[in-house]
Amino acid sequence: MDLSLSIVARDANQGLSPGLGLDGLPRPPPPKAKKHKKAVLFFEVEILDAKTREKLCFLDKVEPQATIAEIKNLFTKTHPQWYPARQSLRLDPKGKSLKDEDVLQKLPVGTTATLYFRDLGAQISWVTVFLTEYAGPLFIYLLFYFRVPFIYGHKYDFTSSRHTVVHLACICHSFHYVKRLLETLFVHRFSHGTMPLRNIFKNCTYYWGFAAWMAYYINHPLYTPPTYGAQQVKLALAIFVICQLGNFSIHMALRDLRPAGSKTRKIPYPTKNPFTWLFLLVSCPNYTYEVGSWIGFAIMTQCVPVALFSLVGFTQMTIWAKGKHRSYLKEFRDYPPLRMPIIPFLL
Repeated sequence: MDLSLSIVARDANQGLSPGLGLDGLPRPPPPKAKKHKKAVLFFEVEILDAKTREKLCFLDKVEPQATIAEIKNLFTKTHPQWYPARQSLRLDPKGKSLKDEDVLQKLPVGTTATLYFRDLGAQISWVTVFLTEYAGPLFIYLLFYFRVPFIYGHKYDFTSSRHTVVHLACICHSFHYVKRLLETLFVHRFSHGTMPLRNIFKNCTYYWGFAAWMAYYINHPLYTPPTYGAQQVKLALAIFVICQLGNFSIHMALRDLRPAGSKTRKIPYPTKNPFTWLFLLVSCPNYTYEVGSWIGFAIMTQCVPVALFSLVGFTQMTIWAKGKHRSYLKEFRDYPPLRMPIIPFLL
């Protein structure tokens, strides 16, 4: 029988009003049953050097819901020289890096988890890298276009070419890199905030070096226009403009797939914009349009360095496209089977 009912029954037998003691005063309420607190199971995390197996850090009483990002922050407190963006934590010394959003209790580890640390080296933000990569070619090309001193000889200082295609090429080249700079600032959303600092030197050597090589020949006083003249230039310009619009359209479509501040991944599909219909056939149409732009620029200028730049760029973008295509197939079971990485029906 319930305790409160027993008290009421007893009071009634003794002629007392329910809730009053023998002295007629209100009786205090019966004590509530104590609730037993659930015991929290904490984790212990030891972090070892992936190369030497030396113990670098031991974290006690780590919440089971802790993410890898939170563990990195805790690790930084004992080793400030390794800030979170510089850390790679993995379950196996030679395994893949764990994602920042991975939750500790969902990993295949016991209550004492062992993680292996690798130093990724000094990091730099992707935005800084892209701005540096793209601002360089824009500035360098203009130096050759305006024929600043010490490039072609004193008699050509600050002179201009008499060929229309040279001026058109400068407009196209400048437009391309201004577009890239603006997209970096206002369109692109990066899943990774940083990249190794050493990569900026390699990337800048590629972009800046090719820009100087192309600009030297296109703006040279002895440069000759394309073989088929205005017709060739007009065709090439049409290819360049269409591919630039297509590239921008794809970047906007990809941007709309990922809300600001998130790392959400979805299958990209065509929209009402006709330039996005290439998604029906390839996984990375932004690369397809990018290569097309440079092919158009090579046809327009009929310049060997531009053709080589297009070939090298195509090779690198094919590697990226294949990697992204494999990632899509692995992540999404319902991924469209007809798509190829970069070239419809071929590659």
